[in-house]
Amino acid sequence: MSLIIYYTPRAKETLDSVYNFINTKFGTNSADKFALKAEKIIDLIAEYPYMFKATPFDKNVRIGLISKQTSLFYRVTATSVHLLFFWDNRQDPFLLQ
Repeated sequence: MSLIIYYTPRAKETLDSVYNFINTKFGTNSADKFALKAEKIIDLIAEYPYMFKATPFDKNVRIGLISKQTSLFYRVTATSVHLLFFWDNRQDPFLLQ
């Protein structure tokens, strides 16, 4: 049973930002590969929402690894998954607290 996936406005914005950055720096082919990989990971999360580790500040918020450089923060509820934002792993995510 797959959970429903919801994109927050911030998730859409940060996904577009990462895609555009990859497109500018490495070309459309690399950006499209990233988008496909992100889509596959999101599909897996819909099926297995607890496959990634929980954050230290909230057990319902989890961190999914998209690539070495990019992670996805998402919240799991009983019936859905809310994609919160995509994150550049070269930054400290706990500065957001």
